[in-house]
Amino acid sequence: MINGSVTMENEQNLNLENHLCFSLYACSRAILRLYRPYLDELQLTYPQYLVLVTLWEKPQRTIKDLGKVLNLDTGTLTPLLKRMEAAGLIERNRDTIDERIVNIRITQAGKALQKKASCVPQSLFDATGISKQELNEINETILRLLHQLNATDEK
Repeated sequence: MINGSVTMENEQNLNLENHLCFSLYACSRAILRLYRPYLDELQLTYPQYLVLVTLWEKPQRTIKDLGKVLNLDTGTLTPLLKRMEAAGLIERNRDTIDERIVNIRITQAGKALQKKASCVPQSLFDATGISKQELNEINETILRLLHQLNATDEK
């Protein structure tokens, strides 16, 4: 709830540079701009790239599992996966035991992009001069924050 009293600390919290959400948003946009030429060369959108990253880790997943890992709902994933299937990167098949479950499997064409895509995360190291260890520490902190926020949502 919004409280009517305003303190000096509250006013400082309203400065844009003090908004973590804005810093994360602006940083995410900057990283995506950096990734764009590499993803364009691979003929992938960023969400398609993320789907492939998860499938390079585990070659078969369900749509439900992909949604959970990528924090995307089925309504967002389904058209994305249909386009990826049409491009020959994945296969979608209904489970033989439970037809409500849709299995996603990476194809040879999807696997073939893995080596070419290694330039995508490398571009961040090259552009920033920040070490892999420093970026991993930042990422771990952000993931802890995300976990806490998701835990709050579930309450």
